[in-house]
Amino acid sequence: MIWFGILTCSATYASDSITYTISTDFYTKYIWRGQVVSDRAVFEPTIAIKKGGLTGFVWGNMDLTGQNDHCHEFIEMDYVLDYTASVLDVNVLSFSVGTIYYDFPNTVFKPTTEIYGGLSLAIPLSPFIKIYRDVDEAKSTYIQVGVGHTIDKLAVISDDCYCGLRIGSSLAYGNSQYNKFYFATSGGKFNDWNTSLAMPVCFKGWAITPSIYYSVMVDSDIRSATAKSDNLVAGISFSRSF
Repeated sequence: MIWFGILTCSATYASDSITYTISTDFYTKYIWRGQVVSDRAVFEPTIAIKKGGLTGFVWGNMDLTGQNDHCHEFIEMDYVLDYTASVLDVNVLSFSVGTIYYDFPNTVFKPTTEIYGGLSLAIPLSPFIKIYRDVDEAKSTYIQVGVGHTIDKLAVISDDCYCGLRIGSSLAYGNSQYNKFYFATSGGKFNDWNTSLAMPVCFKGWAITPSIYYSVMVDSDIRSATAKSDNLVAGISFSRSF
């Protein structure tokens, strides 16, 4: 999954410390860990429920162009359960653990399950590490490290009209089983490097966010095994919380 798209519309409702979120996204491409799943526009809705540090959500990917003979059909559904909290009440350090069940309706691919854990620091550049372990089909490990920075109010016109900035970059490593399963290569290798830039403009509760995202496969063997190893995607999102 990539985090930005052409259009994002979201609504959030809070009741008795439970938050419900509904979002709809349209992406120019669907890039997953550097791999091109769909090279054209897709629709990706999400429904999420959050209580304290526990979040559960369902995410889907729909082909909008018929590129893979699945026009207007969901080709992936992800079911995610995540728990995030501070470590020993140290607010600067937090951890997250969770599981992802990947289902691929209308395709020949078998579903699979990952578990993951990660650490992040609330310091400048917000460094993080996350380790994913496929316990089903791939039986492999994928490790991602990265940094990012958010400025909520880069430029302020009024209390309800301001512009922010979000930047981020990450590098991932796949072990031997991961690379054999996805790329038919041997040995552990650095996989994908990603960088992103977004500038949300907030106005009377709405957020309009132009963004750009670049993804590239790092290792030469993986690049040779990937149909399109360099991808630049730009978009804009519209969102609102209630």
